[in-house]
Amino acid sequence: MSKHRTSRFMPVIVAVSIVAGILIGTFYANHFSENKLGIINTSSNKLNALLRIIDDQYVDTVNMGELVEDAMPQILGELDPHSSYIPAKDLEAVNSDLKGSFSGIGIQFTIQQDTIHVNSVIQGGPSEKVGLMAGDRIIEVDDSAFVGKIVTNYESMKRLKGPKGSEVKLGVFRPGEKETLHFTIVRGDIPVKSVDAAYMLNDKFGYIKVNKFGETTYPELLISLAKLNQANCEGVVIDLRGNTGGYMGAAIQMVNEFLPKNRLIVYTQGRKSPRENYTSNGTGSSQKMPIVVLMDEGSASASEIFAGAIQDNDRGTIIGRRSFGKGLVQQPIDFSDGSAIRLTIARYYTPSGRCIQKPYVKGNDANYEMDILTRYEHGEFFSQDSIKQDQSQIFETSLGRPVYGGGGIMPDIFVPQDTTGVTSYYRMSVNRGLTIQFAFQYTDNHRAEMQKYETEESLLQYLKHQNILEQFARFAESKGLKRRNILMYKSQKLFETNLYGNIIYNMLGMEAYIEYLNKSDKTVLKALEVLDKGESFPKAPEPIEPKVSDEGTKKQLRKQIAQEKRRHDITELMTKSAALLEKLEQHPKFASARTVLLYYSLGDEVQTHDFVEKWHRQKTILLPVVKGDELELRIYAGRQNLKNGEAYHIEEPTGEAFTAYEKIDLAIIPGVSFDAQSNRLGRGKRIL
Repeated sequence: MSKHRTSRFMPVIVAVSIVAGILIGTFYANHFSENKLGIINTSSNKLNALLRIIDDQYVDTVNMGELVEDAMPQILGELDPHSSYIPAKDLEAVNSDLKGSFSGIGIQFTIQQDTIHVNSVIQGGPSEKVGLMAGDRIIEVDDSAFVGKIVTNYESMKRLKGPKGSEVKLGVFRPGEKETLHFTIVRGDIPVKSVDAAYMLNDKFGYIKVNKFGETTYPELLISLAKLNQANCEGVVIDLRGNTGGYMGAAIQMVNEFLPKNRLIVYTQGRKSPRENYTSNGTGSSQKMPIVVLMDEGSASASEIFAGAIQDNDRGTIIGRRSFGKGLVQQPIDFSDGSAIRLTIARYYTPSGRCIQKPYVKGNDANYEMDILTRYEHGEFFSQDSIKQDQSQIFETSLGRPVYGGGGIMPDIFVPQDTTGVTSYYRMSVNRGLTIQFAFQYTDNHRAEMQKYETEESLLQYLKHQNILEQFARFAESKGLKRRNILMYKSQKLFETNLYGNIIYNMLGMEAYIEYLNKSDKTVLKALEVLDKGESFPKAPEPIEPKVSDEGTKKQLRKQIAQEKRRHDITELMTKSAALLEKLEQHPKFASARTVLLYYSLGDEVQTHDFVEKWHRQKTILLPVVKGDELELRIYAGRQNLKNGEAYHIEEPTGEAFTAYEKIDLAIIPGVSFDAQSNRLGRGKRIL
């Protein structure tokens, strides 16, 4: 080509080169420039990229730290109702409640008229050592006035709490003193008790109230049991009403005190968490002591583990109302900035194999949180017949008693909420906090006079002669609640119990308060009745004579056989399961089979989890997936590809359905038993 012709095409060549350069540059920019504005390959990269883009290009300056803090709860809220984010500023307070202590000055206080009123001083604490007293008003903190609208619960805790060994200066007004008193208090460890009360209900039976499951709960229980044993206790009531849970380990330790050796307490299982069994070790000090457990809709999580283990092992009687229904296990994960998450990693199952987690819709916490109100509106608090149990979630205790999963623990004996005497006047008095306010004011004004009464009984006798209800009515009217004499006297017993109880609490503490309330508590009285009659240990259902042709009798027969099977402990179950499966491995039909239909074991069935894991790399292992009233088969591809099934919460494989039934060489099906003609006596569903 001539020099002239080359020069003619030079502009074209240059143009093509430029275009090619732009295309290549765009390609490499999209693929190798940290995906800033280009292709984003994964969801996690997408989230990180979004934050970088906002930080780099958003029209206004954005506080990225605040944006992330706001986003974290929203992300976790899309998973389940119990996965949560805890900001750094709140983590200490959250942890201290369960760790059994916090660093502070050692007082209980109430905020009245924009001022901190010292309600009580913890015995042996820093405040008692310097002479702070119940009835004192704290008006200065660290040489600055601390009264008025600034005095909130949060701000008070912030100023009074602090690192152990640090000092705080308080200015105190004490009734009867003309001058402000000044104290310098060195903060120390303040115990947070898990056991609110431990005393004898009568000369035979004891009572223990547990408010949470923390690090010190188990030692506190041992001390309480020792105290009751010294009083010749013959049976005990464990009150878990309103106990929202805490550490699973604490619940396991506590149940262990009441169970014989090798009884299953609870087991956990999740997508990345293989099944783990927790069993009793036989060292418990109260293995034969009659026990009654009290529960209500506020009893959750670790409380349900405790009650579930007692119920499923037929160790004691559960009395009260249906529990909350939290069957999810959270793992704490801390971040370097001091914040943390509580991530749900598994479900827990009671010894019978039931998960008591109540239903929830991911990302819809509102309905979940309103469940207690829904129960109330449906009448569950007042009638056992209003409670609808999921019939697809029926299980059996060791004696063959039916129990249900899928929504809390149903008590063995139902005690409705007592609404006798409740009127609109009483309800408004309580809801507005007027009864508590009056009780504190009365205590404050008569503290010196009442200090001579050292027992609940003696203080109560004093209060009964003070016309407390009339004084309250005048107080309530001064706060804007119109006096309604007819309604007031209709609710007289409720008012007196409430007002006397709060004054007793202010003067004598929590245990005296609980002791007073329990004297008229119908659930506690029912527990005493059960213990007194010697009926705390459940009995097996009455057997029914079998009729071969009767389908109902077939179900009863299954129950009888299952009952016999559950007489064996978990160790024996695991040992015999291993022996049976070893025989199966040696069977010629199993050896020659290439595709095997198996099952993932539940409850007291022959345990197959490890067997499936062992053989799925050598054979095609099929597991069933429950679809309504039918079964779908899927190939097992390792534990990482399992998800928790909706029907029975059995781990089920994901992936495509297996429909080549002609290729199945061997089917191994769980059965309660078989008759002489080899007919299977067990539950089953039709394969799709």
